[in-house]
Amino acid sequence: MYYVIKRPLITEKNSVLAEQGVYAFEVESKATKTEIKKAVEKFFHVKVSSVNTAMCRGRAKRTKFGVGQALTWKKALVRLKKGEKISLFEGA
Repeated sequence: MYYVIKRPLITEKNSVLAEQGVYAFEVESKATKTEIKKAVEKFFHVKVSSVNTAMCRGRAKRTKFGVGQALTWKKALVRLKKGEKISLFEGA
């Protein structure tokens, strides 16, 4: 369970979502929604109502050595129950 959440995603768009109770994380690509839910509840001591996931495809990048591939990663949007907050995102 400790390997599921890699890092929080703090962007301008995610800051607007955080006001609505939805928080974004980069997660392990093989993690399931139930594993993500358990990990967020355990680490941040909150109650999760739903989890949405998306695979973010790595795009091709041109370099002077040819074409390279950026890594593919998984994003999780976690919706908390009413009244719950994660203090990590409050200072952003």
